[in-house]
Amino acid sequence: MQAQEVRNVFLEFFKEKGHKIVPSSPIVVKNDPTLLFTNAGMNQFKDYFLGNKQAVDTRVADTQKCLRVSGKHNDLEEVGIDTYHHTMFEMLGNWSFGDYFKQEAISWAWELLTERFGLDKTRLYVTVFEGDSKEGLADDFESKKVWSGLIDESRILYGSKKDNFWEMGDTGPCGPCTEIHFDNRSDEERKKKPGHELVNNDHPQVIEIWNNVFIEFNRKADGTLEKLPSRHVDTGMGFERLVRVLQGKHSNYDTDVFMPLIRKMEIDFKMTYGKSEIDDIAFRVIADHIRAVTFTIADGQLPSNTGAGYVIRRILRRAVRYGYKFLGMQEPYIFNLVTILANQFKSVFSEVYKQEDFIKNVVREEEASFLRTLASGTKLFEKNIEKVKDKTISGEFAFELYDTYGFPFDLTQLMARENGLSVDEAVFKIELTQQKKRSKADAEKEQGDWVIISESNSPILFLGYDEIEAEIKLLRFREVTQKGKTTYQAVFDQTPFYPEGGGQVGDTGTISNLEETLKVLNTLKENDLIIHELENIPANPHLILHAKVDAEKRANTASNHSATHLMHAALREVLGKHVAQKGSLVNEKVLRFDFSHFAKMSDFEISKVEHIVNEKIRQDIHLQEDRSIPKEEAEKKGAMMLFGEKYGEKVRMITFDSNYSIELCGGIHVKSTGHLGFFKIVSESAVAAGVRRIEAVTGPEAERLIDEQFGLVKELKEMFKNPKDLIGAVEQLRNDLKLQGQEFDKLKQEIYKTKAREFASTIDTKKEGLVAQILSPEYTPDADMPREMVAELRRLKPETVFLLGGIVDQKPYLWLSLSDTLVAKGQHAGNLIKEIAKEINGGGGGQPKFATAVGKNADGLTKAIEKGKGML
Repeated sequence: MQAQEVRNVFLEFFKEKGHKIVPSSPIVVKNDPTLLFTNAGMNQFKDYFLGNKQAVDTRVADTQKCLRVSGKHNDLEEVGIDTYHHTMFEMLGNWSFGDYFKQEAISWAWELLTERFGLDKTRLYVTVFEGDSKEGLADDFESKKVWSGLIDESRILYGSKKDNFWEMGDTGPCGPCTEIHFDNRSDEERKKKPGHELVNNDHPQVIEIWNNVFIEFNRKADGTLEKLPSRHVDTGMGFERLVRVLQGKHSNYDTDVFMPLIRKMEIDFKMTYGKSEIDDIAFRVIADHIRAVTFTIADGQLPSNTGAGYVIRRILRRAVRYGYKFLGMQEPYIFNLVTILANQFKSVFSEVYKQEDFIKNVVREEEASFLRTLASGTKLFEKNIEKVKDKTISGEFAFELYDTYGFPFDLTQLMARENGLSVDEAVFKIELTQQKKRSKADAEKEQGDWVIISESNSPILFLGYDEIEAEIKLLRFREVTQKGKTTYQAVFDQTPFYPEGGGQVGDTGTISNLEETLKVLNTLKENDLIIHELENIPANPHLILHAKVDAEKRANTASNHSATHLMHAALREVLGKHVAQKGSLVNEKVLRFDFSHFAKMSDFEISKVEHIVNEKIRQDIHLQEDRSIPKEEAEKKGAMMLFGEKYGEKVRMITFDSNYSIELCGGIHVKSTGHLGFFKIVSESAVAAGVRRIEAVTGPEAERLIDEQFGLVKELKEMFKNPKDLIGAVEQLRNDLKLQGQEFDKLKQEIYKTKAREFASTIDTKKEGLVAQILSPEYTPDADMPREMVAELRRLKPETVFLLGGIVDQKPYLWLSLSDTLVAKGQHAGNLIKEIAKEINGGGGGQPKFATAVGKNADGLTKAIEKGKGML
């Protein structure tokens, strides 16, 4: 059974059981501050489990794109070493939200695996929760009873809390789980040792394939458990592992999920997979990692130096490192594999296929950048080993290579061994640990449990599309402490405050009653909760409150947001239909818009985009807002949809002229384009390969910019006595200054020559073939004078060797000139000065006849001159 068929059988089976098949949510998480990436199928349903939202469909199933780069069995540095763990993987799942429970979930799992997929029952084992006395939790007798009617009791194993009690995180929904394991060993091996002894013991052939979680508790911040009002089922089956056992393979990588990638590498590198374990690891790492990188870029996350982008960069660099070290990869290569993935997942996750060229460009540029890093890191390494004592490279230097230059530690170790050296790994680990502690301290946030003021089963009502003031009631709040500062997060029954999202910043303002007024510092979204950050909680939290949004900030932000829509359409008109939004930031002062495009925009193109947008502003096009339109209908109307966004069945569609700009958007907009006043692009620059960034302003900020620029031009005109041609006047001044500069340079040269002759007159060349001394300050006003003096001295006294020292800007300098005779005998000034410069903690170089050096230790200048005398 091929992978595509396996996926289809799973989804069809649960469709028959009354489940709605829903699309995968993006792999990049947008509205959950606890996660960077979707790491489990249940992430998109968290609000159902938390009770923040009622499920429309109580039975659903899907295949979810997941990314795991830390945690149990998923350390990034281990992926590729074994044959069954991955960074990116698909999780097949079925859910019940307050509907069926253990009996149905377990029975259907068994039916699907043994009847539809035909797995050998004698190779299956199941685990159930054994209970935990400290938590006051009994064993999961109910699950055991269901399993007893399906499988021999000898194959039902009890598991500890670690293995069989699933928790979403430190807090939140949790409950016992029952896992299904498959023994993939040969018959001979199975006779030697029973499979039940290998379950949950990291045996590569006795693996967990499906986990059925029964969510019935909530873990509070104080560690205690409370019963949830409803019980839910959350299951997850590893798609790659299931395909492996169904295809009779002993490695996930041997299936048709990964082999097309590996076969391509075999051909291109002229190597055979399966011949060398160390090379096989490199094949597996690249095959796994390109999937993770491809899907995250497709969902809108570009590699960067922070947050989720840094994780993606790290994954890709690990792949490049393995290709560089073991497969001889010297040029960008991994990007070629994107085409295979695009075709492989065309009918499942079409976003990769639709963005194939863009993804390839980003990956190729990242590869090229890191290969340059590897080359520069190698040079730094080679330079450092000249100073190594006791055959040990310091851990501090290894960490500097790793932290500052992105140079992998294991590559430093490998190159050290090749040079007969070792690396102080203990010190490196200390440095790494300290860095992690600093990062953790910066990000650490303590959140208390929610304090419930008023119960409500209704969804929070967002009023912000129509109102900026409203009467509201506090439902819950919690205390948050970060970096020693305490604030409060509050949830109200309704709110006019827009929560940060879609690139638009969150609203600020006030909440008040007759007794007090409190600032709203920010508004955020956490899953489906609208959270208001407050400086404090109302003294009487039960009173009705008056919410008031900062009207000026809201209006200016709305203008900038609407401008991004107008500009997006203009960019597609001027540059081409390939242009697509890749990120944005909209606040009250500026709009920042990232978009896919392969080249720097010309001044003409920028001007044309501005003219189109300003023409739309002058037309004063009225906003057409469809708040709840079926997604299919919006697609038919040609609405722009962003990759990486999770859209429901009903969407909000924003139109400014149905023939010009139609986009799906949840943000705040102006009622008509005339409110923007004026639009001006401030800058256009590169963000990443194939991604450009525009910053622009509208309204009051655009006025301020024009006033500032006009004032600058006016001031310049006045400085030039109001010429008719300002540019011509500036050009004339530039030419005059250039001529004066040339005259000044000639004058300097004459001064240098005079100083050189003055210095030469003090030398008795009959007695001295070598002049080695420190120059007085009159000869070192800058580094140029001694250099030019030496050139003149060579002409005046060609057979004399000059080694001169001096202090310029408090730094020690050395200048060395060799005679033609010495150079003819094989001497090299550049090589000699490197050795002499060690006395001033410096470095230098140059040509055989002339070289310079600069250092950090001025006190060593006399020693350097003496050392040079001896050598010369």
